Amino acid sequence: MKIIDGNKTVYELVKEDPALKEVLVSLGFTPLNNDKMLNTVGRMMSLKNGAKQIQLDQENLSEGLEKAGFKLLE
Repeated sequence: MKIIDGNKTVYELVKEDPALKEVLVSLGFTPLNNDKMLNTVGRMMSLKNGAKQIQLDQENLSEGLEKAGFKLLE
């Protein structure tokens, strides 16, 4: 299971593991389908803050990531 730091930006996390992008989109991070959004907003927004923006609570974020083989640091 790959460990993910929720305080890192979405951009950093996706660059470290491109497979994560599809997982995040499936969890509701649909703007990531647009590379321009990933390269602008994604560079400034942490995963945890992004989840708040799309009203995805920490528990559902963690569960969704774990199903895909990722572990969110608390």
